[in-house]
Amino acid sequence: MRWKAPERRCYRPAVYLDPSDENARLFFARGIEGPLTMLNLLRFRDWADYSAHPDLAPPERISGSAAYDRYVRHTLPYLAASGGSVEFFGTGGHPFVGPTDERWDLAMLIRQASVADFLAFASNEGYVAGIGHRTAALVDSRLIPLVDRPLP
Repeated sequence: MRWKAPERRCYRPAVYLDPSDENARLFFARGIEGPLTMLNLLRFRDWADYSAHPDLAPPERISGSAAYDRYVRHTLPYLAASGGSVEFFGTGGHPFVGPTDERWDLAMLIRQASVADFLAFASNEGYVAGIGHRTAALVDSRLIPLVDRPLP
């Protein structure tokens, strides 16, 4: 007899662009000390939507990917000033293990020395001034804090 995977139904009622209060509570409850790496999984809009930030909109229509590139260019100096770094920046796709209807266009690993450094970066007024490019670019995202752990 051949094994057959059980049928699974994925229900994703919402998209995620910003942390919820519950996400923030769970993040702080971890009590992370020392360095952390933020895993970013990103899905782009076909066309950027600057309706929430018309002041940042380019004169011509651009793709979600192009809007995200603008966000990255805006963000890099603030990330560097906070002591953070981009450890990985690469094209995603459909998962090898996971829902077949799921797709991530870009994956990034962002390293910070501490939660305090991450929060200082994320709340920097200069950085926040360009966050609208990210909002315009994305249709869905995940931001997963990772903490170093030694191999067993």
